[in-house]
Amino acid sequence: MSRRSPPRPVFFNLTRIQMPVGALTSISHRVTGIVLAIGIPFGMYAVHLSLASAHSYERLAHIANSGLFKAALIVFIWALSHHLLAGLRHLLMDIGVGSHLASARRSAWGVNVGGVAMALLAAGVVL
Repeated sequence: MSRRSPPRPVFFNLTRIQMPVGALTSISHRVTGIVLAIGIPFGMYAVHLSLASAHSYERLAHIANSGLFKAALIVFIWALSHHLLAGLRHLLMDIGVGSHLASARRSAWGVNVGGVAMALLAAGVVL
């Protein structure tokens, strides 16, 4: 009698995987870290333009009025707020606060909703 292994899937469909909210929050934490690392040089360049001369300040003010700049600023604010909230969540979980499944799910939802809420507040101010 031979043993048959169970049938294996032909392909791995990533769109059908239902990841828990904690995993999505953790992945988003990593993504926002990358967004922040990419955005820091642009922010430094903007500060440089604002301080270099009156002409460069006017150029920066003109750039800041564009829709693309405002959208990038809102994304950067979302990344900053989400990364901060998720980082605090991870630090608290490291010391045992909120590490049970129910409270971990609630805090993950809180991080996701809080990050989006801060970005929407920033959008109201920016736009």
